[in-house]
Amino acid sequence: MLTRTPDDLQAYLTAHNIPAEIIHLAAETPTVPAAADALQVSVDQIVKTVIFLIDGRPYAVLASGVRRIDPRKLAQRFGVSRKKVRLVDSETVIALTGYAPGTVPPFDHRQTLTPIMDPAVCAQETVYAGGGGIAAMLRIRSADLLRLTNAELLRVLEGTQADGSVAQS
Repeated sequence: MLTRTPDDLQAYLTAHNIPAEIIHLAAETPTVPAAADALQVSVDQIVKTVIFLIDGRPYAVLASGVRRIDPRKLAQRFGVSRKKVRLVDSETVIALTGYAPGTVPPFDHRQTLTPIMDPAVCAQETVYAGGGGIAAMLRIRSADLLRLTNAELLRVLEGTQADGSVAQS
């Protein structure tokens, strides 16, 4: 199964008149810190798109920064046990999105995925998400990202409270 590329994402942006730009970088950006370093921005401006199966249904979870997504928060939101929330493997990421892990944009997926976005994404005016390639990033305003994905806002990052404050350990 062929994976999609930044050119495929650009065609989607153009076809749907999406106010975003793909930035092609000299360095690969497989992690949030690598992407932030290559773009010379804060890690909080980097948005990862992580695919979960929740009770068997696929979801695209959008979160920024280096903290991990807490599966217990997803389980609580959907009223299922933690065992019903599963991070998908690489093959499933490609099958569902068309993009390789580490390159997945927040939209233009092969299958319709229900989007969930951590509100911390909205705290940044401009964010950078997967651009469809290991050295490509999508620059988009967070307000446009929220509007275009119509994502449910849900605090999903480890170490955050429901009100958005950071838990003290």
